[in-house]
Parts: sequence; C-alpha cells; structure tokens
Amino acid sequence: MSGNGTTAGDDPLQTAVWRLRSRACWADAAALLQPVTAQAALQRAALLVERCLYTEQGWEEAEDALRTAEALAHSDDERGAAACERGQLAYAATLHSVRDRADEARAALGRAAALIPPGAAGRALLDFRRGLLAENLARSPQAARAAYRRAHAGATAHADPLLLSFTWRHLAGLALRDGELAEARHGFAESLRIREELGYLVGTAPALVSLADTETEPEASRLREEARRLFRLLGGVPTWLSRQLAPTPPAATA
Repeated sequence: MSGNGTTAGDDPLQTAVWRLRSRACWADAAALLQPVTAQAALQRAALLVERCLYTEQGWEEAEDALRTAEALAHSDDERGAAACERGQLAYAATLHSVRDRADEARAALGRAAALIPPGAAGRALLDFRRGLLAENLARSPQAARAAYRRAHAGATAHADPLLLSFTWRHLAGLALRDGELAEARHGFAESLRIREELGYLVGTAPALVSLADTETEPEASRLREEARRLFRLLGGVPTWLSRQLAPTPPAATA
C-alpha cells in the first residue's frame, strides 16, 4: 500500500513498478523485482497480495512470494512487514470467502504490532489493516475508526499520500454509515483527488463510486459512468466493484 514510484526522483525501476501496479498489472510489476534481498522480496509479495484483494486470483503465487519474503526477513522491521503482508493475505482470503483465515489474520497483524514500534514508517499501514479487520471481520466500527485515525496520522507524518487516500476513504465510509453526509463527501473527495494526482487508476473507480453515493443527480450518475468507463478499461478490476456498478433494474409496471 506504499506509494513507491509516485514521486519525482525515484529510480526508474520503482517508477516502472508503480506505473504497472497502478494500472492493475501486478504480475508484470512483480516480475521486475528479483527477490534476492528482503526489501525486494517484501515489495514483490506486497504486489501479489494486493492483486489477490483486487482480482480474487493469484493466491498461490502470493503465498509463494510471501514465504520467500519471510525467509529473507532478518530485522524486526522486515519480519514485521512480512507479518503485515501475511495478515493482509489472510484478510483478503476471508473477505472474498476463499477460506476463513480470520484468526490467522489477527495473529499475523498482532505479530507485526509487536515488531513494528509506534511511530515507525510501517506502523501506519499496519494500523490501517487492523482497521480493516475491525470494520469488515469483527464488525466493530468504533475500533475501526480509532485504527484508521492512527493510520491517517501516521500516513500524514510519513508523507504517504497513497495510504492517506485509503484512510480518507474508509473514515468517510464510517461517516456515511453514521449519516454524516458532509463529512463523508469531504473524505471521499479527498481520496479521489489524491488518487487522480498519483495516477492510481485501479483505485480511482472505487473512489468515484463512493463519492457518487454522497452526491445528488446528475452528478451522481456522471461519477458512476466515469467509474464504469475505468472499470471496463482495466478489465473488470477491482472485481468486487461490479456489484456496485450493476445497472439499476427498471421499476416494475402494473
């Protein structure tokens, strides 16, 4: 979930990886990385784990990459980052009903929390993922909101705009659930703005749909149509967005 390759001055390899990743070409991005160091293996695993979440495919490749990253991890930071990816993969498998790995997800993120100290660069991503578990598996919006706020503060402190786009989006989702329409609209708009500025195409359609849920017509329909265009452009990714973009059936007539 880091913003590697999104800023001027990054090396050509990271720029190429970012461009492929942002266009839903995770396997191609991962192929550019040789897993000979802990950092490269971790980044490669993270790409393939993200592919699982967005496409519901590639589970074995992600597991293999993750095992390589775990074997190469030696420092606490590296082991913590690997555990964070392990937790995310288990979360994705549970979320998409591939297999119930909720206990594994909690345990892995717990290990990561013991290894990554508060204030460290990787802690914000860990806090965000613990928020996902709280919101979508434990059904605890209060715990999720607290975790997302910690992640938001950490992403701000470490200048991680991509992660900020996720924390804005999920905090806005909780606000919308609570009926705080103006707060939700602001958060979704910020998330969309950041993703458009970064060129994070694979995350732009979901951001458009979320913002549409807070708008009135005709703006809501315009946003959803733009989301459909991007969704088709990227070959139906993220897969879970198809349900939200399905056309509304016509009203029954007598």
